[in-house]
Amino acid sequence: MSMKKIRLLLLLLIAGSWSVFAGPLTMSHSQGKYSDAEIEATIKAKLAKSKIGKDGLQVHVKDGVATWSGTTAVMQHKGAATRMAKTAGAIHVVNNIKVTGEAPGKPGQPRRVQVKAGAKDEEP
Repeated sequence: MSMKKIRLLLLLLIAGSWSVFAGPLTMSHSQGKYSDAEIEATIKAKLAKSKIGKDGLQVHVKDGVATWSGTTAVMQHKGAATRMAKTAGAIHVVNNIKVTGEAPGKPGQPRRVQVKAGAKDEEP
């Protein structure tokens, strides 16, 4: 047996052993590709559990590309949506979420922040 064949055999053996640790997989998972329905369902499940789910954002997946739409007042929610889609298996993300810049509450009113004094902040 040549060295190339031995290396290939070892590589296949090592790659096959990793699947033991991954747990049970669906057919599309074992092929390294998620279906659009699987990706979309995973994103929607994550969205339902997340704080950004309250923003009413919509997502649609086609050919592995997740497309987000909607509006949010929190800039970080836009980035969180992109990360959520990527971790759900999307190969690309089109993020059309608009950030309104309006903080929750009354428009035009400055936000008031309360700072609670901790043990370190108190004077002796």
